[in-house]
Amino acid sequence: MTFSQFLAMGGFAFYVWSAYGFAAFVVLVNTVQPIIHSRKVWRTLRRDLDRAEEEE
Repeated sequence: MTFSQFLAMGGFAFYVWSAYGFAAFVVLVNTVQPIIHSRKVWRTLRRDLDRAEEEE
């Protein structure tokens, strides 16, 4: 089996590689989204804490 045959996946290359691509996209989103959300939550908490300290 040559590398080009491997990439062609027996004629199902589009289906196979798009499935791998979609799976990689989902894994990436499931990794990045919580990080972004966590940063947003921490930023909001810091802002609220700063406002509370200013009121004192």
